[in-house]
Order: sequence, then structure tokens, then C-alpha cells
Amino acid sequence: MPAVDKLLLEEALQDSPQTRSLLSVFEEDAGTLTDYTNQLLQAMQRVYGAQNEMCLATQQLSKQLLAYEKQLNVLHTELAKQLADTMVLPIIQFREKDLTEVSTLKDLFGLASNEHDLSMAKYSRLPKKKENEKVKTEVGKEVAAARRKQHLSSLQYYCALNALQYRKRMAMMEPMIGFAHGQINFFKKGAEMFSKHMDSFLSSVADMVQSIQVELEAEAEKMRVSQQEFLSVDESVYTPDSDVAAPQINRNLIQKAGYLNLRNKTGLVTTTWERLYFFTQGGNLMCQPRGAVAGGLIQDLDNCSVMAVDCEDRRYCFQITTPNGKSGIILQAESRKENEEWICAINNISRQIYLTDNPEAVAIKLNQTALQAVTPITSFGKKQESSCPSQNLKNSEMENENDKIVPKATASLPEAEELIAPGTPIQFDIVLPATEFLDQNRGSRRTNPFGETEDESFPEAEDSLLQQMFIVRFLGSMAVKTDSTTEVIYEAMRQVLAARAIHNIFRMTESHLMVTSQSLRLIDPQTQVSRANFELTSVTQFAAHQENKRLVGFVIRIPESTGEESLSTYIFESNSEGEKICYAINLGKEIIEVQKDPEALAQLMLSIPLTNDGKYVLLNDQPDDNDGNPSEHRGAESEA
Repeated sequence: MPAVDKLLLEEALQDSPQTRSLLSVFEEDAGTLTDYTNQLLQAMQRVYGAQNEMCLATQQLSKQLLAYEKQLNVLHTELAKQLADTMVLPIIQFREKDLTEVSTLKDLFGLASNEHDLSMAKYSRLPKKKENEKVKTEVGKEVAAARRKQHLSSLQYYCALNALQYRKRMAMMEPMIGFAHGQINFFKKGAEMFSKHMDSFLSSVADMVQSIQVELEAEAEKMRVSQQEFLSVDESVYTPDSDVAAPQINRNLIQKAGYLNLRNKTGLVTTTWERLYFFTQGGNLMCQPRGAVAGGLIQDLDNCSVMAVDCEDRRYCFQITTPNGKSGIILQAESRKENEEWICAINNISRQIYLTDNPEAVAIKLNQTALQAVTPITSFGKKQESSCPSQNLKNSEMENENDKIVPKATASLPEAEELIAPGTPIQFDIVLPATEFLDQNRGSRRTNPFGETEDESFPEAEDSLLQQMFIVRFLGSMAVKTDSTTEVIYEAMRQVLAARAIHNIFRMTESHLMVTSQSLRLIDPQTQVSRANFELTSVTQFAAHQENKRLVGFVIRIPESTGEESLSTYIFESNSEGEKICYAINLGKEIIEVQKDPEALAQLMLSIPLTNDGKYVLLNDQPDDNDGNPSEHRGAESEA
């Protein structure tokens, strides 16, 4: 006997599109079985009606055949009764009991699913800023009740469909056996027409039906026990965001699947949110709507970035950004645990860990500690002076003042405590928000509602010999103890990124970094307002990371009101290589040094190649490999 396909009760709570797709196969089979049963019942009722007509006909015939009146009448009457009891009745019971039960459970399951979707939509619309604990608790209980109701109805529905796979075999066999037995009994006197082989066949079929009945009873008991076990779980299984205080987050995921809310823009200012099933496959983010056979590609995750965002006063939202800096899709998870696990999984996939021989081991190794998750300490000792244009400016000044040669690299690296004081606080956002800077610099002047830059916004940019723009994301800043070595920048990179990983800080502020021959300016990309401005002469150290080429940092010397000076390190992540930013800063400082000497300035300008339209092009400034977006290397040229 072939094996019986069954629905897995373990998949009832997750309610994934794969389970729904398999469920649709069982539902289609149940519908086909219902149609076939109705047609079979009609045929059997026609046979039974014909047999009744045969009884009436033989009764009239027996009156003419007095010798055979009793025999013919009794024989056909018994046949009609046997057909009614063993052929027509079982198929009627199967249709009215089993098929009707499956149809009723299907309707209940559909109602429970719709109720759960409505409760989840209501829960997803809970505000984040003006959070009401009472409303949140009530809505959470409503979601839990709807989810439990859906789970119960799905379990009952799945059990009924599984049992139907057994019952349909018996329901199709029993009428045939009844019909055959009736015909055999009817033609008992002509037993020579039936051989012993037919008797053994019918006996084997009867044994098969009995074995299926026993197997059905065992399977029904097993499903009943499993159903009780699944329903006896803790209430937190049904409650979204139940462990918000201390969720157990797995940061080593290289694949993830589950339901998320996708933000769709329907107009200029209107948006909709759609709850869909998302899963990762290799380096791709896939989406599979309910009822679909397979998923479709949503986003390529290789080298992308992901961060938590605030969107329409909804909680647990995160945004995926493409490698060229363009904003991608915005998704919403149903809990803090799901939100952070999705962010960690996408971060791991963007590193292309899945291409290694043992991706699970690599992910665990990279995320064992925040230190390992960012950059190994041994990498800070690797010096590549030929590939990095940054230089120790403070040591150079000391060499010129003292007219003696001082070694630029020491034999041993300084300890971390010598570079940055233990426990130094880290700032993860820009010092001055764009709106505050705008108010402080413009006073009570009217704000341009279209975000256009005023002509006098950057007066020094017109006279600058160097203008270069880079797209950067601010990672953090902290006070340091020395600026005598680039190791202080590497140590600051390690501590800033380690702190972000430990405290689950994924949000980054994107800015435009303009490098001129006078200053470094951070500009808001939307309003074109300066967020921060640093004189180039106050930059005493700058460097890019040797392994992660997109990390760059610089040290600023700031005078205090007490007459002393403080040192702060600023760390950024760039869309392009950090070496380009370091080269631009280095060129700007060289321009400052030679501006006093016109001949030296001319020699410096002649050393920079020109384009066909007479603009200076910085060395090592090549178009990006992504899509050649002019906004990413529009600062690659400077006018003299």
C-alpha cells in the first residue's frame, strides 16, 4: 500500500507560504474528492433505483411464475436491501460526515486567519512616540487570542485533512465491496461463475480496509496527542514582542525567514504597508506572497547596508540601502528580537559570509565578541605607508622647528591606554543637528521651504583651490589623549565599532563631506545646511583603515576656554575608498603650506593632472564600479 502524504502539524503556527501552498494541494484534492463522491453517489443511487425497479418487475413476473414467486421476490428484495446498506449508505455517510466536516473546518480556518491578519494590522499600527501601555497590552492580548484561535483551527483543519487521506480510501472501497458481495450473494446459485480466486481477492481487500482502519485509529490518536502538546505551550508563543525586556538574539544568522511589513509608496505623500513572507536565499532577499508557489527577488544584499530607522511613527522599522548609497526598501518587524535578528542576518549576508566553505563557523567567529565582529587587533599593527597618503603632521612640524630628523615610525606600538583613556564616552551622532545649526547661523531669517542653498552659504568655497565632495556616514567621535600616531585613529575605529555592536546601534547619519583648501565641512544632503565645520589647520592626523578601505578618521585639535587644547577623533564610513578622502585632506594641507609661495603653489598645481575642460583631477580618483552615479564622485574635480 503506498504511503499517505500528511500535513505537518508543527508548521501550523508559523503559517508560512510553503505550508499554505501544500495546504492548497490538500484542499484541491478534497474538492476533487467531493465532486467525485457526488458523481459516484448518483451512479450508485441509480443502480439502487434500478434494483428497486427490478424488484417490482420480478414481483409482477413472479405472479406469472407461481412456482418461482417466492424465490425470485425474496432474492431481488435481499439484493436491493444489501445494496442500500453496503453500497449507498457508506458513501452517503462519508459525504455528509467527513466531507462536510472538512468544508466547515475550512471556513472556520479562513475566518480565524482573517481575524489574525486584522489583529496584526492593528498591532502594527501602534504608535512608537506616544505609546500607551494599556492599549498595547489590550492589543497584544487580542493578537495572542487571534493567533491561538488560528492555531487551534489550523490544527483541527490539518488533522481533518490528514484523516481524509485515509478515509477516502475506505469510502471508495466499501461501496464497491458491498456491491460485489451483493452480486455474489445474488448469483450464489450460479457460484460456478465465480472462482475461488475472486473470493480470495475480496478477502484480501477486506483485510486491507481493516488494516487502514487500524492505521487511521493509531494516527488519529497520535495527532490528538500532538495537538494537545502544541496547545499546551506558554502564552508567550502567541504574544508578539513578549520578551521585549531581554530578548535572546542570535547574531550568527546567515539566513532568515518570517513575516515583515513592506512599505509601498502609492502616491506623492501616501504609503501603504503590506504584510508579506520574506526569506533570504544566498545573497538575495526574497518575498513570497500568500498562495504563491515560489518567491521573487526583492533586493540583492551583497555589500548593502542596513540600519534601524524611524518611519511613520511605527516601531521596529529598518531600511536596506544599496551599495551605491541609494535608499532601498523599508521593512517593519513585529518584535524587537525579530528586528535585530533581521538586521544582524542582513549584515552577515552583506559580508558575503555565505560564500565561504563553512559560513556558520565564520559567522560565529566574527560575532563571538564585539572586538572580533569589527576588526582584529593584529590588523592595527600593519603599516602600509606607501599606500596611505596620510602623514603625521605634528611630527613634521617638530622636525622643521628643531631642524633634525625624527623617525616617523616607532619600533613598538603604543598601548590602548596611552592613546585613549579607559571609559571615554563615545558620541554616535553629529555634534550639532542641522536645524540647530541653521537657527544659530541665520538668526531669525526666513527658512527657504524648498531646501535651496543661499548664495552666501559657503563663501569660502568660491575662493578655494580645492573642492571635493564625498558621501560619508558618521559612526562616532571620542576624545583621545594624543595625536602623535595614526594608531590612535585605528584604536578609535575599533572602540567605536565595538560599542555600536555591543549596544545594537545600527543607525548612521549620512552627510556630504566637502574637502576644501580651508576646511572640512559636513553638509546635510537634503537641506544643504552645514552640520559641522573644521578648519583644515586643526586637523592634526588622518588615516584610512588598512583592511576595511571604507573606514576613515581624523583627529581635530580644538582650543579650550582655559587656554589648553583638546583632541577629538571623528570616524566615518565612506561609499568610496577612504584613501581618496585622505589624499584630498593631504592635498588641501599642502595647498595651505604653499599658498605663501606662489612659485611653489604653481608647481603643486602643475603636478595635478587636468581634464579636457581645464579642471584638476585628484590622483587615484576613479569612477565607482557600481553605476557611475555622478553624485558619488562629483567632488573628484577641483577648479583653480
